[in-house]
Amino acid sequence: MNKAAKINSCTLGELMIYQIALSIEDGILAFHGFGSPLVQLALHLAKRSHAPNLILVAGATYGINPTPPFLTPTTNDFVMNRGAECHLSIEELFDLAASGRLGRMFLSGLQIDRWGNMNVTRLGNDDRLTLKLPGGGGGCNLSCDAGHITIWTAAHRTHADEKGRRRYRLVDRCDFITSVGHRTAEELPRSNLSFRGRGPDCIVTDLGIFGFNDEGHARLRAIYPDTSVELVAENTGFDFPVADNLTIADLPDVEMIEFIRRLDPLKIHERELNHDDRGRTFELNGA
Repeated sequence: MNKAAKINSCTLGELMIYQIALSIEDGILAFHGFGSPLVQLALHLAKRSHAPNLILVAGATYGINPTPPFLTPTTNDFVMNRGAECHLSIEELFDLAASGRLGRMFLSGLQIDRWGNMNVTRLGNDDRLTLKLPGGGGGCNLSCDAGHITIWTAAHRTHADEKGRRRYRLVDRCDFITSVGHRTAEELPRSNLSFRGRGPDCIVTDLGIFGFNDEGHARLRAIYPDTSVELVAENTGFDFPVADNLTIADLPDVEMIEFIRRLDPLKIHERELNHDDRGRTFELNGA
């Protein structure tokens, strides 16, 4: 029996990596920023599958099209820069975005609202600050200028406290808008603003996948084999429409799973998942 025949299932992390990869078009310039091994792996997977002409800009080194031997525990490790064709400065990256040549950026937040706005600045209001967050690190500019934004979070599922309250990751309204989605805090549509980019077009979470309707509101378009619309709604802080053609999200094939496991032998991406989600697996079709 060969190695490929032994793979009969994929993990939640591998499914999310694949779904993030599907948002990446061939022939564009894409930048993944700091911090997320799920996004790093998705970009390398896309380049080695459906997007061979992708120009991949590494988040920490700004290297172009690196070919690292494995995923390291930190994005700030120059192993991730191995084989890079050349390098950008941070100023050149922002110039590329401002001139309309950054095709896709990947952003997340401690709060993500129904319009695709994200908050990594603070929790609470002007009268009472409850938590200071790290800040956007240029995400505000890039969310305005990048052609498209992929939003992701591995913390969609919430748990009620002893009083039955939940702290939602997907909220009706962000306490502060760090990165811009399809409507401002004053409900002004993005189309009324002079932004170059078209904003977010998907949210990939640990429970399902959202797109955005014509009004710019998040709309559920796919669930996972072990989730349901009801489960997604229970863990979401706003009411959302459901696509007429709601589907079960496609799983990666064996070759893609093998690639992910070769590039991430230390399973660094599982650090982004909560402990229970690391055990979620899905049987492959025909396995």
